[in-house]
Amino acid sequence: MTSDHKILSDFLGRLFMPSTEKNSSFTQLIQFEIEPHQRDALVSALAQQTERLAQVDQGFISGSVQVSDDGQRVLNLLQWRSKEAGEAAFACFETGEEDFWALIHSHRARAVTFGSFQRVRSIERSQDNALHCALVG
Repeated sequence: MTSDHKILSDFLGRLFMPSTEKNSSFTQLIQFEIEPHQRDALVSALAQQTERLAQVDQGFISGSVQVSDDGQRVLNLLQWRSKEAGEAAFACFETGEEDFWALIHSHRARAVTFGSFQRVRSIERSQDNALHCALVG
């Protein structure tokens, strides 16, 4: 295991803290700081990986790739049915067909920031245009 992989493994161990059984979804945020000319290629690579996850992983709920106004940050947001589903997918993402570290290096990311969140409240607009608030836990 390279030192980069060891750093990521140690970080992920702290990132994926125990969750309660009542929490109904888990979100991973991965922010890349890049040069604007690298943006389109990184967006394309992340979109392809997100589509692959959606097709093969039953724990996948949703995903999006977003770009900051200045074009220097790309955000990959992945939502999972559980913390365990997110952890398993990220383990595959790290060692799968397109290694996560290769993705970072090939798109020359200056920095990568990881975050994970348990949903505790959501507010959604239904098809009849009503707002619904769901508390978790």
